[in-house]
Amino acid sequence: MNIFIVGISIFVLVYGAIVFERVHKTVSALIGASAMLMFHILSQDEAFMAIDLNVIFLLIGMMIIVHIISETGVFQWGAIKLAQIAKGEPIRIMVFLGVASAIVSAFLDNVTTMILMAPVLFIIADTLEVDPVPFLIMTVIASNIGGAATLIGDPPNILIGSAAGLSFNDFLFNLSPVILIIMCFFYFTVKILFRKKLHVSSELKGRIIEMRPEKAIKDKVLLWKSLTVLGSVVFLFLIHHYLDLKVATIALTGAAVLLLITSKEPEDVFKHVEWSTIFFFVGLFVIVEGLVKIGFIEIVANQAMKVTKGNLSITTLFLLWFSGIFSAVIDNIPYTATMIPLVKHVGLSLSQSLQMVNKDVMAPLWWSLSLGACLGGNGTVIGASANVIIVGMAKKNGYKISFFRFFKYGIIFLIESMLISSVYLYLRYL
Repeated sequence: MNIFIVGISIFVLVYGAIVFERVHKTVSALIGASAMLMFHILSQDEAFMAIDLNVIFLLIGMMIIVHIISETGVFQWGAIKLAQIAKGEPIRIMVFLGVASAIVSAFLDNVTTMILMAPVLFIIADTLEVDPVPFLIMTVIASNIGGAATLIGDPPNILIGSAAGLSFNDFLFNLSPVILIIMCFFYFTVKILFRKKLHVSSELKGRIIEMRPEKAIKDKVLLWKSLTVLGSVVFLFLIHHYLDLKVATIALTGAAVLLLITSKEPEDVFKHVEWSTIFFFVGLFVIVEGLVKIGFIEIVANQAMKVTKGNLSITTLFLLWFSGIFSAVIDNIPYTATMIPLVKHVGLSLSQSLQMVNKDVMAPLWWSLSLGACLGGNGTVIGASANVIIVGMAKKNGYKISFFRFFKYGIIFLIESMLISSVYLYLRYL
């Protein structure tokens, strides 16, 4: 039996199952990983070595920290406060909450951010007697943008950072400038899109001012303990390169300390860890290693070099737009996991042909993959996990977010962010 054909078949079947959601994506990934072992494409030792534990334990640590923080009600408090600072003006509220979601998503995952923000958005929209759907769509789009700014903001960045040996500061210094620019354009775009659609009376605005945000805080002691630990973890992320510590070590330590000082029962907290996501990553790591083993990645990388003719600028911009478009229609996590070894091969080929230091070639390629994968999720309702979550929460509250309704807004921000990213990458790295 041809091992190459078997490996490709496993990959195609798993990807198809993930895209069309016929089988839960975690089950698909684990079945694919098992098949790589059963058909002797990988040995068990090779499969275990392929699993990036830095990614796995970073995710687990942050999930524990985020869950404990969520119990304090601080996110709801902040959302109501921002609505009051906006003086009940709908467009200002939309922008303020969008910016807040972007900032929070840079340090927590955007799915958790939206789960915590959505209930408040419904309350605010109901108080103002306006349709909550535009608020939901704009907030999740901003959340996806903000997640692209840091190593821990979006799963694709966690994968890229671990595989490429990039630090928290590398992401912060290289990606946060363009994300800030994109968020400025987000502000003006929101004003243009909704300035004629969102108007409410002074009486309704007054209802927002009268809300009591302090009632959202459920446990002040837990709040201060949680914020102290989170602040310490983020600070250590900033200096982890100088301490010779991995981000997974910091996240797990923070989670352990928070469990200790809050006297939380581990069994209760562990129930809220997204184990489905964790094992999805495990399966993906093994499948992608199988593709590397059979030589598929090297073949695709060589073909990509022929298409771009070994030009670094063309390769970088092609990768950005290809990633953005592709990530709009499928989950960006398996896409990124598959592309990482391919980008490594392309970078090696480019460095040899251009006679450049490999790191000089790799930088624009990694940042283009990150921006494309993270920002591409805004294109459609299925492009990012946070989008899917919002659709489900809207449906439970009696509102429908159709594919087209999301797309007519999402495509604007996708194209806008891709154009800005193209200019940024070209001017800074090419």
